[in-house]
Amino acid sequence: MGVSANRQAETASRLVSGVIVTQIVDTTSLQAAVTEYLARDQDTTLIARIPTFIQLAEAKLNRQLFVRQMEQRSTALVDTGSSEPEFISLPDDFQSMRRVRLSDVTGKPCLEFKSGTQMDEYRFCISDIAAQPRYFTVFGDEIEIAPTPDQNYTIEMVYRQNIPSLASNTSNWLLTLAPDLYLYGALLESAPYTKEDSRIQTWGLGFSSALNDLNNLGLTSAFNAGPMTVRVSGQVF
Repeated sequence: MGVSANRQAETASRLVSGVIVTQIVDTTSLQAAVTEYLARDQDTTLIARIPTFIQLAEAKLNRQLFVRQMEQRSTALVDTGSSEPEFISLPDDFQSMRRVRLSDVTGKPCLEFKSGTQMDEYRFCISDIAAQPRYFTVFGDEIEIAPTPDQNYTIEMVYRQNIPSLASNTSNWLLTLAPDLYLYGALLESAPYTKEDSRIQTWGLGFSSALNDLNNLGLTSAFNAGPMTVRVSGQVF
């Protein structure tokens, strides 16, 4: 085979559904890269399952990835005209709470977390008299604040959000930051489906390495300003 023929064969091997895989920048190029790594570009049934592999990888990443990019800030306005102004809907992409505070009150005081039982006991002790909220709890898709607000406060929530799904977005911050994590994650999910048990270790090592690197980077970027110190809660200096 001549040089020209070799180049044609090389180019053909890198063509997936008419796409030359040079870099992963969006959902289309990610799916093309997964197809290329699996070397099953003629298996249309397998190719149709790739979005599912990506979805499963995202579900795992939402449980195992902890980086500052997953923290989001959102505000909500208390409506004292409603029948239950102490209940506020959580953001659609909410995963876990970091902080709740009254952003329109001088000093922007943070609300302290209490369990549902503690909130009930507190309301009983104060006869549920309306006042500036001091506490919050989370359940279902809402937060509850207490005391019941006596005016329309602005509630600011800092929370851990789910990764924007590639099922409804052409790209997201994680794909831009760590395309290898998405690639190995999808490949790892494909192994049981293709019954390629020998590839589980290969894809798993690639996924674990990328995940650990990114988590370590997230820890460094969040706490590299100085040494961490232990301080009594409520102590300012």
